[in-house]
Amino acid sequence: MNARTYKIPQSVLVVIYTPAADVLLIRRADAGTWQSVTGSKDFEAESWEATAVREVKEETGLDAIDPAFKLTDWALENVYEIYPAWRYRYPPDVSHNTERVFGLALPARQPIQLSPTEHTEFKWVPWQEAADECFSPSNAEAILMLPRWLSCP
Repeated sequence: MNARTYKIPQSVLVVIYTPAADVLLIRRADAGTWQSVTGSKDFEAESWEATAVREVKEETGLDAIDPAFKLTDWALENVYEIYPAWRYRYPPDVSHNTERVFGLALPARQPIQLSPTEHTEFKWVPWQEAADECFSPSNAEAILMLPRWLSCP
């Protein structure tokens, strides 16, 4: 594996939700775990927002810049150790990833078009249940923050 095939250790987490506090979860094809939309930058200069928009489109088929939706940067960054089983995807000297958290408010549940190479199924669940079902602690914590975003104008 050469340097240009390594993942950049900067990713986004996008919590997709409705006014009823239903959260979209998608099941990873490789691990079988539930999560929100996540993904790494494609190149160093890609903005956090552009990464979020791209990942939402790739993983769900939703257009995050649709005027009916509201993409919000929650101004929260998590730095966590990359699981050893996945470190081969990153340069040899990389052990941690920085994750920027976004929310995508939808007016109601939307049809989802999964990327079959990445995810096998999706479901809409109440926010507290969604937090309980997430494999990633940072994903669960972000979902638990949802009530404060529901009360924002």
